[in-house]
Amino acid sequence: MKVTVAIDSFKGSVSSEEAGAAIKAGILAADHNARVYVAPLADGGEGTVDAFLSALGGRKYSCEVCGPQGEMIVSEFGITDDGTAIIEIAEAAGLPLVPKEKRSPLYTTTFGVGQMILKAIELGARKFIIGLGGSATNDGGAGMLSALGYKLLDGEGNPIPHGAIGLKSLKTIDTSSAVAELSECSFIAACDVKNPLLGENGASYVFAPQKGAGKDEVHILESLLSGFANLTREALSCSHENDEGAGAAGGLGFALISYLGAKQKSGIELLIGASEIEENIKSSDLVITGEGRLDGQSAMGKAPYGIARLAKAHGKPTVALCGAVGDGAASCNLCGIDAYFPIAAGPCTLDYAMDKHVTMENLSRCTEQVMRLFLAGAERK
Repeated sequence: MKVTVAIDSFKGSVSSEEAGAAIKAGILAADHNARVYVAPLADGGEGTVDAFLSALGGRKYSCEVCGPQGEMIVSEFGITDDGTAIIEIAEAAGLPLVPKEKRSPLYTTTFGVGQMILKAIELGARKFIIGLGGSATNDGGAGMLSALGYKLLDGEGNPIPHGAIGLKSLKTIDTSSAVAELSECSFIAACDVKNPLLGENGASYVFAPQKGAGKDEVHILESLLSGFANLTREALSCSHENDEGAGAAGGLGFALISYLGAKQKSGIELLIGASEIEENIKSSDLVITGEGRLDGQSAMGKAPYGIARLAKAHGKPTVALCGAVGDGAASCNLCGIDAYFPIAAGPCTLDYAMDKHVTMENLSRCTEQVMRLFLAGAERK
């Protein structure tokens, strides 16, 4: 019996590696002879650096950068053995970095993301995979561009303030002073969303409320990003506000595509291509995947969807484990997940459910029962 485990992190609780270890323990509790392959998993959000370094080799680096509220923080990124820099934008502009009572995407910045790119360039990287999950921002990537040497100026020729609010005074975009090494670099924007920059499916209307924006702020943000797109068109003679993924990370995808020539790709598909996940799925009897919350969005390109689709292509049964089941989760059964199971043992508070030790125990316990059922079915065949 061989089982491939490829599960995303349970955000705020356990990492992909920790979840995989807990599941492996549950598998072995049911069948101590089972062979278990655990693959760290990410789709552009939390855990992307670790997943790619695990697949490709390499090391982590740290640097001091501007955080989402302008404070100095220490962020980490990776450079693989083949020289590709792996950057999670949440390390410099992530929602968990902003206290809940202070969240407002009008005032958070992606400046630190640009600083991380500069540090990687300094270390010799010229190929980049930028994971776009988990942002606290809605500045269209203006902060990142400023850090990279692009001049975003107000009517008096002064740099605009950080945050989306700075776009209110933006009059001119000067690309001539951008860091020279950028011309030698290639970028891939890794994300699991296909939203455009603007409109009812865009960055502001879909994602800004999750980052603390009220209804009035959402309308303001939409207007500011629209103006930024217009000035981008003037500066570059083109604009990509309608491209898939342009609305990712509060419009950071738009800046990456428009100014840095980034190609938008599915984070999970990139990781599958870089790792040995597919080869192990081919030789497995069962595949276990999942994430913290399984809902309708899980079936729209997130990590469990990518694993389940791959497993189905090779005729392998697939089970998903999750911390919670949300609206639309049944759609997961239509995209290759044969069955899904929430791991909670009973009613409890959210804080208790997200405790690392509780999550690990619940993952192992639930996995053991799933395995016992699977093994019983196999014996009857």
